[in-house]
Amino acid sequence: MLEADRTVLVIEDSPEDFETTVRAFRRNGMNSPVFRCADGDEALDYLHRRARYSSADDAPRPDLILLDLNLPGTDGREVLQEIKRVEHLKQIPVVVLTTSADGRDVEACYRAGANCYIQKPVDLAGFMRAIERLHDFWFEAAILPRN
Repeated sequence: MLEADRTVLVIEDSPEDFETTVRAFRRNGMNSPVFRCADGDEALDYLHRRARYSSADDAPRPDLILLDLNLPGTDGREVLQEIKRVEHLKQIPVVVLTTSADGRDVEACYRAGANCYIQKPVDLAGFMRAIERLHDFWFEAAILPRN
């Protein structure tokens, strides 16, 4: 599968963090479509193709999900549990990308089926490096399942 054929869903309430993530992907040559859901409820609508996401054109199945934990409404922990519980979603790799370094969060996310847990660096340069490494691994080294 070509990288341009891969779809990324970023579940992130911070517009600044989302824009920085997209900018870092583009800087690393990633031309894949990137979609954003700003809260957990919107993410579940997207993934289950409900409400305004009822069309596959509006909600293409993601090849990779970047998930913040601290979201308004349904939080990222609940979103992760739902993704890994539902048969047609559970093989989608989920990278938790959050500010929390709490060991309980790390353990709970891996127990729930997270494929990776990354603490967001607080400085812009560190954040850009983290996204670059994430890109290199998930889009160049790892083989992702086909939709």
